[in-house]
Amino acid sequence: MKKYNRLSILLSAALMFGCAQEIDELKEPETEGDPTGSLGATVDASNFVTIGNSLVAGYQANALFTEGQEESIGKIIHQQMVYAGATGEFNQPDINSANGFSGFIPSTTIPLGRLVLYDPDGTGPRSAGPAASATPARDASGTAPCNVLETPAVPAPYNSASSPLDASWAFTGNKAELNNFGVPGITVGELLVPTSPNPAFSTYYYRFATNPGTSTILGDAIATNPTFFLVEIGNNDILGYATGGASNGALLTSTANFTTRYNAVIATLFGNLPNAEGVVANIPNVTSIPFFFTVKWNAIPLDATTAATVTTALATPYNGFLQVMVTNGIISADEAAKRTLTYTASATNPILISDETLTDLSPYMTGAAAALAPYARARQTTANDLITLTAGSVLGTCVGGNPQAINGVTMPIGDQYVLIPSETQEILTRTAEFNAVIAGAVAANNTKLALADVNAAFTSFVATKGTVVNGILLTPSITPPYAGFSEDGVHPNGRGYAFLANIFIDAINAKFGSTIPKANITHYRGTRTPITPTNSY
Repeated sequence: MKKYNRLSILLSAALMFGCAQEIDELKEPETEGDPTGSLGATVDASNFVTIGNSLVAGYQANALFTEGQEESIGKIIHQQMVYAGATGEFNQPDINSANGFSGFIPSTTIPLGRLVLYDPDGTGPRSAGPAASATPARDASGTAPCNVLETPAVPAPYNSASSPLDASWAFTGNKAELNNFGVPGITVGELLVPTSPNPAFSTYYYRFATNPGTSTILGDAIATNPTFFLVEIGNNDILGYATGGASNGALLTSTANFTTRYNAVIATLFGNLPNAEGVVANIPNVTSIPFFFTVKWNAIPLDATTAATVTTALATPYNGFLQVMVTNGIISADEAAKRTLTYTASATNPILISDETLTDLSPYMTGAAAALAPYARARQTTANDLITLTAGSVLGTCVGGNPQAINGVTMPIGDQYVLIPSETQEILTRTAEFNAVIAGAVAANNTKLALADVNAAFTSFVATKGTVVNGILLTPSITPPYAGFSEDGVHPNGRGYAFLANIFIDAINAKFGSTIPKANITHYRGTRTPITPTNSY
C-alpha cells in the first residue's frame, strides 16, 4: 500500500517544516515614542491583579515558560496602564524555565517542554504534499515497513524540561506581592477550593500558594488587596471536553454548577474588596480555534493504485452490507448514504471515523460479515466535522503493526480525535449559557465591572480570517509569519496575547472613561519560524 505518513497528513494543512528553529527579532520603529493616556477618574491601578487560567498565566505552545510568561495579558495591560499614569510593578510567579513544562504530551521518562514546529525527517524545508519518510518505522516483526514516521510531524516538545516540583522551579519571590494568579488548566470551581485532582493545577499553584493544600487561588489573590482586577475564567469548563473530541462528559461543566461557581467568585471578590473595580471576560467559541482546523477533514492522500485497493478491500463489501441493512429495515437509505465509503485518486479523501450517533450494526456483523466489525458505526468525514490537531500524530499510522490497517484510511480513528456536528452544537449551546451567566454577573455589578466581549471580538477575527493590526496582518492560525496562535493551536502567541489584551483595554476604557493606550502587537513575538505557508489564511 501507499505510505500514509504523518507528515503528508499534517502538511495537508499547508504547513512546511524546517530543520532549524529560527526566531524573528522584532524591533520597535525608531520614530515611535511611548504612548500616553489617562486612567480616568475612578480606575485605581496601584495594585492591578489578574485571576484565571492559562490565558492569564501566559501559557503558549502548550507550556508555561519564561518568554511566554512575559507576554501574559496582565503584563501587557499593566505596561499600557503605566503609559496612562499607573505606578508599581506587575509581579508574576516566575517560572525560570526557557522551555517550560508541557502537560499536553505524556512522558514516562522526562518532562517535556514547549512545542515547536519542525521537519521530522531532518531534511530541511520542502514543498507541501505527500512525502515518504526517510526513516520509516517497522512493524512488530521488525522487517516490514509500517507506513508511519518514527517522529510525528506535529508540533512536538522542544526538549526536556524541568519538572514543576524540581528545585529549579521553586518560586523564591514574595508571595504577598504577586499580581498574576493565572493557573493553567483550572476551571471556575478550582478558584474556590484548596486542592484539585488536576495535576497541572496542584503542582503549578503549589509553587506560589501561601499555604499549599489549604489556601485557594482566589483567597490568595484577594489577600494582596487589589485595587483593580481582571478575571478570565471559564474556558476550561468547556475546552477540555472539546479538545478531547467530546469523548469525556466529565470534563464539561453543567450550566447549574457553572452558575453557582461563577457567581460565588464574583460575590467573594466584592464581598472582600468592596471598593475595587474590575474587568471580566466571556468565553470565546472554542470550536473555532486552529486546534480544530489545522488538520483538514479531507486530509487523506491516495494514489490510483491505493484508492482501487482500498475500494476493493473495504468500500465494496462495506457498502454492499449497508444495502443489505436497508433492505432488512435496519437502517434507512439516508443513513446508508451518509455511511457509504468512497476512495479516489486524490489528495483530499475524507477521514474514516466512528460516529456514535449512527446505528450500531455490530449485532449484524457476523458470519461472512464478521470482518466488518470495526466499522459498526463507520463513515467518512464531511466539512461539518472538526478534526483535532492531535489527530495529526495518528492519521496514517498503522494499527497493531498491520500495514493494511491504517488509522483514518482503512480503520476509523477514535472519538477523541473528532467533533461531529451534534457535539459542536452542544459545545456552542453550553458556551452561550455560560456567557449569559457572565453577562448577568456584570449586570448585577454594573458600576464596578466591565465586560470584555472576547467572544464577539474573536468571532469577528475568525470570520474575517484575520485583521490588520499596527500595520501587520494577524490571522487565526498557527502558520507564521501572520499567526495569532501558538504551536498548540489553542493558546495565543505573544502577538495574539497583545490582541487579547487590547480587547480588555477597550472594555476598561469604555466602562470607566479611561484612555489607556492599546498595545502594539509588533512589539511581541509571533509563532516561531521556519515554516512556509502555501495554503493558509
